[in-house]
Amino acid sequence: MARSAFFLACFIFAFLGFSAEAELVKHTFKVSNIVVRRLCKNKTITAVNGKYPGPTIKAHEGDSLAIHVINESPYNITIHWHGIFQRMTPWADGPNFITQCSIQPGNSYTYRFNVIGQEGTLWWHAHVSVLRATVYGALIIRPRLGGLGYPFPKPYKEATILLGEWWNADVVGLQNAALASGGAFNISDAFTINGRPGDLYRCSNKHTYKVEVEQGKTYLLRIINAALNSQFFFKIANHRLTVVGADSSYTTPFSTDVITIAPGQTIDALLHANAPPANYYMAAIAYASAPPSVSPFDNTTTVATLTYKQSPPSSSSSPPIMPSLPAFNDTPTAHHFYSNLTALHPNSVPLQIDQHMFIAFGLGLTPCSVNQPLCQGRALSASMNNISFSFPTTVSMLEAHFRSIRGVYTKDFPNRPLVAYDFSNPSVNNVGSFQLTDKGTKVKRLKFNSTVEMVLQNTAVLAAENHPLHLHGYNFYVVAQGFGNYKKKEAVKKFNLVNPQERNTIAVPVGGWAVIRFRADNPGIWIMHCHLDGHLSLGLAMAFEVGNGPTPATTVPPPPPDYPQC
Repeated sequence: MARSAFFLACFIFAFLGFSAEAELVKHTFKVSNIVVRRLCKNKTITAVNGKYPGPTIKAHEGDSLAIHVINESPYNITIHWHGIFQRMTPWADGPNFITQCSIQPGNSYTYRFNVIGQEGTLWWHAHVSVLRATVYGALIIRPRLGGLGYPFPKPYKEATILLGEWWNADVVGLQNAALASGGAFNISDAFTINGRPGDLYRCSNKHTYKVEVEQGKTYLLRIINAALNSQFFFKIANHRLTVVGADSSYTTPFSTDVITIAPGQTIDALLHANAPPANYYMAAIAYASAPPSVSPFDNTTTVATLTYKQSPPSSSSSPPIMPSLPAFNDTPTAHHFYSNLTALHPNSVPLQIDQHMFIAFGLGLTPCSVNQPLCQGRALSASMNNISFSFPTTVSMLEAHFRSIRGVYTKDFPNRPLVAYDFSNPSVNNVGSFQLTDKGTKVKRLKFNSTVEMVLQNTAVLAAENHPLHLHGYNFYVVAQGFGNYKKKEAVKKFNLVNPQERNTIAVPVGGWAVIRFRADNPGIWIMHCHLDGHLSLGLAMAFEVGNGPTPATTVPPPPPDYPQC
C-alpha cells in the first residue's frame, strides 16, 4: 500500500527468511456443484466448500498462503487471487491458459504465494468460463502482526459486503448460447449482497443479509464487486461513509454518501453508526453507462439491512428506511467518486517513462467462426488496438515463456492503434472498417524494471461504455482521467504525480480515457483485461511479457511439481 519504504523492507526481510511474526495460512477448497434456492427456484451452481459465496481467506501482511484446490465439479477450474502481486510465484496467479492450464475434474493443485507489501481487501474467484458468477470469496489482508497497524482508528468490528449477480438459468449454458450465436450474454435476474438478493425480490425475505450495529461505534465495511457484468452504486440510508482504501491501497479519507464500484474493484469504508436507532436498507443498483437500447441492463435493486441494536424489528407496515439512489445512468456521480480518490501518502509513481502506449479499446465485430453455428455473418467482438485476444489452447503462455516454446504467442502487440480516428464520436459506427477486429495472441515485451505509461482510450464503436480494466501482477497509478478523446496538452495539466490513487482495476470513463503508470518489476506473463466477463470472452484483453531481472530473486522460477498439465 502507500507505505512503500516499509513494505520494501518487509519484502527483503521475508525473502531472506527474517519474516518474524509471519504465518503459513492453509485452506482446502473443494469445488463442487450444490443446489441452492433463490427467487422461488432450486438451482444447481458451482461453489467452494458447499458455500455461496465461498469462504473468506484472512491473513496478515507478510504471511504465506497455501490453498489446496480439489476439483470435484464437472468443469475445468482455476482460481485467481485478484490483486495479489504474485512476486516470484507467477504460476499461482490463476488465469486459464495465461499462467496455468485448468485443474481438470478429479484433479487438484495447491496455490502457494506470499502477501508482501499489501494490506486491505482483495478477493478470489474462478478464472475459467463464467464460473466466477458463484465461485468467489473475500481475501482480507490485515496489517502485519507487530507492525504499524491501520492508518486510521481501529474499527469496533468489520463486515464484508460482496456484491454479485444471479441468473435463474445455468450461466455456462448462457455463455455457450452467446458464443454460438455471436451475441451478447443475457442480463442477470437479480443482484445479490453476500449471495442473497434481499427482500425486494420474490421469495427472498429469508435471503436478506443483515448487519447489526451499536450506536456510536465505527465499523469497517469491506465492499467487493464480484459481479460478472455490472457496475454498482451502493448506498446506506441516512449514513455517510468514509473511504479509507481501494484495491488494497490506503486512500486519503474521502467522505461520501454513495460508492461507485466496478467489477473486480474493492473499497474499504468506515461506517459511523451515528443515526437514530432504526432499521436501514443498504442498497445497490446498476450503474449503466451505455444507453439501454444498445446495452440492456438489470434494473432491479438488491438490499441488505443495517439494524441498530435495541431498535424495533422491521415489518411490512414498518419496513427499513430506503436510501435515495442515483439514476442508473448518473455518470457525473460515478465519475466524481472514481476521480476523487487519492493515495494516503505520496507514492512512487514513475516520473521518467521508458514505454509509452496508447490503447484504444472497445467493442467490434468479427466474421463468424466454424464453432458458431447460430451466428449470422458477423459476431460480436472486443479488442485492444484492434486486436481481439485469443486464448491459447494447448499450453499456458507462462509455460511457453519459461520453456521458450514457439508458436503460442507473438511479441508484436502494437503500442498504438493501427489507424487513428475520432475514438469517442458515435459517428465512427458509420465507417464499417472501424468495427472490424483482428484475432491474435499478442504480447507487449517489457524489460525488467522499465517504466510504462498507458493511455487507455475508450471508443464509441458499437456502444460507448465504461469499461473496468484489470492488470494482473501489479498495482498501477491512475494519474489522470477524463471524457472525450485524450489530448496530451490538456491532459498533462491534470496529472497527479504526487499521490495518485493506486488500483489493480480501473473503470475507464464512458467515452473517455485514463492514464496509468507502473514499473515492470515483476517478471512473467501478465494479462490485462476487461473485468466485464462478457467482454473478456469477446477478446478485450492483451498481455505483457516482462523479462527477468539480474538476480535469482528477480527471475521466474520453475513451475511447482503439481502444476496442471493441459
